[in-house]
Amino acid sequence: MFKLGLCETDSPMAHNTDGEMEMKEMDIKSMSSSQRHIQYFPYIHKVGVPPKQDLFKEFTTTVKETFFADDPLRHFKDQPKSRKVVLGLQAVFPILEWAQSYNLSKFRGDLIAGLTIASLCIPQDIGYAKLANLAPQYGLYSSFVPPLIYAFMGSSRDIAIGPVAVVSLLLGTLLQNQIDPTENPAEYLRLAFTATFFAGITQVTLGFFRLGFLIDFLSHAAVVGFMAGAAITISLQQLKGFLGIKHFTKKTDIISVMQSVFGSAHHGWNWQTIVIGATFLAFLLVAKYIGKKNNKLFWVPAIAPLISVVLSTFFVYITHAEKQGVQIVKHLEKGINPSSVNQIYFTGDYLLKGFRIGVVAGMIALTEAVAIGRTFAAMKDYQLDGNKEMVALGTMNVVGSMTSCYIATGSFSRSAVNYMAGCQTAVSNIIMSCVVFLTLEFLTPLFKYTPNAILSSIIISAVIGLIDYEAMILIWKIDKFDFVACMGAFFGVVFASVEIGLLIAVSISFAKILLQVTRPRTAILGRIPRTNVYRNTQQYPEATKVPGVLIVRVDSAIYFSNSNYIKERILRWLTDEEEHLKAEYLPKIQFLIVEMSPITDIDTSGIHALEELHRSLQKRDVQLVLSNPGQVVIDKLHASDFANLIGKDKIFLTVADAVATCSPKLAEEI
Repeated sequence: MFKLGLCETDSPMAHNTDGEMEMKEMDIKSMSSSQRHIQYFPYIHKVGVPPKQDLFKEFTTTVKETFFADDPLRHFKDQPKSRKVVLGLQAVFPILEWAQSYNLSKFRGDLIAGLTIASLCIPQDIGYAKLANLAPQYGLYSSFVPPLIYAFMGSSRDIAIGPVAVVSLLLGTLLQNQIDPTENPAEYLRLAFTATFFAGITQVTLGFFRLGFLIDFLSHAAVVGFMAGAAITISLQQLKGFLGIKHFTKKTDIISVMQSVFGSAHHGWNWQTIVIGATFLAFLLVAKYIGKKNNKLFWVPAIAPLISVVLSTFFVYITHAEKQGVQIVKHLEKGINPSSVNQIYFTGDYLLKGFRIGVVAGMIALTEAVAIGRTFAAMKDYQLDGNKEMVALGTMNVVGSMTSCYIATGSFSRSAVNYMAGCQTAVSNIIMSCVVFLTLEFLTPLFKYTPNAILSSIIISAVIGLIDYEAMILIWKIDKFDFVACMGAFFGVVFASVEIGLLIAVSISFAKILLQVTRPRTAILGRIPRTNVYRNTQQYPEATKVPGVLIVRVDSAIYFSNSNYIKERILRWLTDEEEHLKAEYLPKIQFLIVEMSPITDIDTSGIHALEELHRSLQKRDVQLVLSNPGQVVIDKLHASDFANLIGKDKIFLTVADAVATCSPKLAEEI
């Protein structure tokens, strides 16, 4: 009772207490109201407009990023002239750099690796030369000079240089389309050297002018399909030597080859040849399987081809199987590479033909070599300069064309053996080259009785690895369009020809680029529940659309090639949404927000398309709003006065800011 009476008293203290409580209550209400106001209408940061850049500086920056993205001259900065000279020589000849730290331990690894890949390359080179319709010694020539040049100029520690199956087949196919190798062998050989010369010139040019990115236009999927198709074609071509057929089709498609094979079944097959080929093919495949199962036994599949050649040659020699119809190598020229400078066509009708063949074969050789080099560089965690590689590969082919070599490049099978054998530097290529030199000088007569069947078996066992079915399955899972490119290249090579398959591979690769550029993806965005984040409603079905607002994201730069499509696609999104809202009796769209984060650039056609979009939206009483344009885009929007056209207050930093302004009721709910 006493407390009640005290509370009800009219004393001044009581009045003061009541007044203070009322003031506090008003302050709390005011603070609460203020907090709600801040929450409903948060601070919105304006989109920054970059300062004007100097035109020359902008141009030089663009050129630098296009051609000198790796900043190749960074090592020369703040260096004395004498040091710059040394660095310049090391840039051209990387051997001058790594040779300073070379030691006996590294030489031991390179010696073992060099001897191992030499035992693999000698029988392969003889077989690959036949693929190119050349005499066997030209395959060995191409594993003598080019590896020496590459050892001084190349930057890869693991790549093994020499002729490869795919390039040999491609070169042979393109050359015989111009000259018959049996009727005009001398002219055919000259055209081969001419094509090799221009292949080297193409490679050097691409590397010197830093245009290596051009080879990336041949997609990985297309390369996988092309290589697999080439492997099938090469294997089919080997049936001539494997079965002992004397008269064989010059066409490479599977139908013509099968007709030729079965057409000569009754009178053209030689059973002794088949026994030799099948026996040693089985031996090579078993050796390959052993090496794959146990990496420590890498030397088994590496030395198996040489063992096969030695045993089969000895068997033919003692049994005189050549008299029973077994075809043999016969003559293999003794001695090192003769000069061929005078045999290259620098004038006449064959000059242009050699140039065309050289460019095509050189690009394929370059693609294979750079891919192999990058693969092993990543495995050993060192950097590989693609442009330096192109200069090195091109130089060795130019020099090779003048020393009786045909196109050489990086061999995946030999490089893999080189890597597993413990190579440390490019000295392994020098060791291999020395072994080939000794073979040319002293051992070539021993190959006289080597049966062609064993060479066919070696090539078949080597190219089987090019059929990467696991990569094909992965391509199917990841990207169906890539799989179409892969299969297009594969079937083009198998059922038509190597050049048709290559053309299909390049065409589909370019078609994919054009499709992605001209038909970019767009998406409708919605708000993720309990967040202020807006994402694709197809990826996040739980994302809700904002009433009265349509949010569209464009996932590409806007150029002349796609600007009209983007404008029409956005309007189609709007039309579809309005029809849906009308059917559901929901409020119509008042704002269209374009999320511009993925738009890296825009040209004048893109600006014009946005202006047309703005006019179309005005006719529908819909306001265009832009969200988060990048530095380049916002600069061009202001330069074109488009920002003033729609209103600078209609350009926001985030989608959430745009929604908060366009739909304050939703912002209050959030």
